[in-house]
Amino acid sequence: MISLSNLTIRIFADGADLEGMLDMAAKPWIQGFTTNPTLMRKAGVTDYKAFARQVLDAITDRPVSFEVFADDLPTMEAQAREIASWGSNVYVKVPVTNTQGDFTGPILTRLSRAGIKLNVTALMTRAQVRAVADALVPGTPAVISVFAGRIADTGADPVAMMQACVADLASRPELELLWASPRELLNLIQADAIGCHIITMTNDLLGKLPLLGKDHDQYSLETVAMFHRDALAAGYDIPVAATVGTA
Repeated sequence: MISLSNLTIRIFADGADLEGMLDMAAKPWIQGFTTNPTLMRKAGVTDYKAFARQVLDAITDRPVSFEVFADDLPTMEAQAREIASWGSNVYVKVPVTNTQGDFTGPILTRLSRAGIKLNVTALMTRAQVRAVADALVPGTPAVISVFAGRIADTGADPVAMMQACVADLASRPELELLWASPRELLNLIQADAIGCHIITMTNDLLGKLPLLGKDHDQYSLETVAMFHRDALAAGYDIPVAATVGTA
């Protein structure tokens, strides 16, 4: 039977709602946290640094990723150094390119050489993973986040590519591959099966974890009961002339 205890992949919580993050922090099987500016804006965060400080005051024992948002490489690097100063458990998220498509490799090298832990984000190709790994200085921990869910959104199966990326990083134990933007609980099982190191999941998706290993016959019955219950609650009625019996 599939269960959390059978999985070797590390599960991170992805979000920027402080209350939700604290709820996840109470769960020992959540081993880290990721955020991004889009999630923060959606959660109503208006003061980036103040929010980060609140999170880091509350979560001190697991890695938390905060992302730079400048678009030129020198300012991205300066923001990364500032964010890194906020806590020893901070991983600084730096996108693989800026909005013009310029590779951030030069600043990745300088930052990792300075001992700053990075989470390089928004990757979608094996070539990008290789280029980022080459840019990162050996010995400094880093996460490489591949948006497997967005790859799947294009109609392409990301599993084989992600498996190849795991192999590409095998000689660099300080580098961890992260399966980002999962769309369904199956992605957790897929990522674990290929040896991916980390998967980050939103609270909505994490809420489905109790379904792991659920009996399908029982789940079918519960689904039928849901449809019946909701139809009654809505007061639906289909007038019929007579009840058809069996002969």
